[in-house]
Amino acid sequence: MGQLVDGVWQAGEAQPSNQDGEFVRKASSFRDWVRADGSTKFAVEAGRYHLYVAHACPWAHRTWIARALLGLEHAISLSIVHPLMLEQGWVFRDEPGLLLDPELNAQALHELYQAASPQMTGKATVPVLWDRQARTIVNNESRDILRMLTSEFLVLASRPRELSPAPLCPLIDSTLDAIYTPINNGVYRCGFAQSQRAYDAAVRELFHALDHWESVLGRQRFTCGESLTEADIALFTTLLRFDLVYVTHFKCNLRRLVDYPNLFGFVRDVYQTPGVAETCDVARIKQHYFGSHGFLNPGRIVPVGFAVDFAAPHGRGPSSSEA
Repeated sequence: MGQLVDGVWQAGEAQPSNQDGEFVRKASSFRDWVRADGSTKFAVEAGRYHLYVAHACPWAHRTWIARALLGLEHAISLSIVHPLMLEQGWVFRDEPGLLLDPELNAQALHELYQAASPQMTGKATVPVLWDRQARTIVNNESRDILRMLTSEFLVLASRPRELSPAPLCPLIDSTLDAIYTPINNGVYRCGFAQSQRAYDAAVRELFHALDHWESVLGRQRFTCGESLTEADIALFTTLLRFDLVYVTHFKCNLRRLVDYPNLFGFVRDVYQTPGVAETCDVARIKQHYFGSHGFLNPGRIVPVGFAVDFAAPHGRGPSSSEA
């Protein structure tokens, strides 16, 4: 996707790997926090912050879902980048279903990174939480932004709900840790592996973890009990894309998601929670992955793929909005 080097955009496509051919994800560059108690320079204020997301990106999608579930649309404005990530990385286009950048009138996301850190070296990724008052990036780590939305911004929510209740936070955090490496990042470790050994290890860990959560979700409705939390959102955004993309494009093909009754029921359950489906665009998800990774799919052909009915009855108790 390219990256900034000393503040200058350098186009590129290959994904970073170590000497063993294992995909290595770069750490997020901006890790400041918005705090409701005023303990940081970023105070909670309606209309001050702007969120940049992509239909395709599971990391950005988790923050978009939280914004929708909590009814923070009036408090945090939104931009949606184009699904194709090519020479300029994520870009803005005036097309239906996308939202342009109102802050810098940027044509590419990396322009925001350059504005926030003129000599930066690193990738320009979504999500981005932008402070329009300080005219800088607050944070580009999805897990941080997700927690800020579910805790610090809760005072501004028009549809308040506990997605990270304090008593459950240790369990939520340990669950997020447990699903990150083998599942959330695991599908990328499979798809971007540069050696057979790296791929074999990643795919083995991925399906071992899926087997584990299939068992857990056979005993309880959600990953941390009977209520929807951040951990469920984080698992959902990866699993939503599993049969659509990862089974074929990333070679995660030991089993399909539909082969897991509890995991597939869980995905349908979360998808049918009011506000979630509106953030899910299957066509743009597929367009991004199959059209952006020329090193994996040189013809950039988008396959017809499997038909997945996320709106089918999930049979997992009352509607998620009542959980």
